Amino acid sequence: MLKLEEIKKDAQVRGVVPEKIVSIVQIEPIGDNALTVYYKDSQGKLGEQMLFRTDEARLELAQGGRPWAFDADGEVFKLDLEAYRISQASLFDPMIAVHTSNVEPLPHQIPAVYEYMLPKLPLRYVLADDPGAGKTIMAGLLIRELLMRADARRILIVSPGSLTEQWQDELLEKFGVQFEIFSRSGRAQNPRPKAPC
Repeated sequence: MLKLEEIKKDAQVRGVVPEKIVSIVQIEPIGDNALTVYYKDSQGKLGEQMLFRTDEARLELAQGGRPWAFDADGEVFKLDLEAYRISQASLFDPMIAVHTSNVEPLPHQIPAVYEYMLPKLPLRYVLADDPGAGKTIMAGLLIRELLMRADARRILIVSPGSLTEQWQDELLEKFGVQFEIFSRSGRAQNPRPKAPC
């Protein structure tokens, strides 16, 4: 608890502004029970506030120090920093999916994904090409890029029934993206619960 009379110029005071320490620049007493303080916060922003006797309970002198410290958990900091790096990666590496996937794309696949599909969001494409032209690779690059940029939350792939498991395996093996297969047999085994009436 800090009495109003103890507040002096250049004092570091906690409680004038919630959860911040401010430096007192000037004081103006108003009778015996009130005081106007002019202060500067840690960012150098000036402010003023009138304090009364009832405010004394929340006021205290603070040690002047840095507005930051190096006492946080290092593992949490590294995790947070890595998450931020990943979220910003597409700004520095415009083809991040190519460099983080287990594929060597063919020359025609790069312009298809990065020059035609990605710039045209929201994406409305049917990816259809000759057999063996690399539709799985192009789709995987596009999906991985959208996920890395946080531009997609849900993705549906419609493939021929005989190739469904092949698509699922290749997307997991080459791009690290896990898909669930939705089929009649799967739906019959795991029927959706009926909505309450």
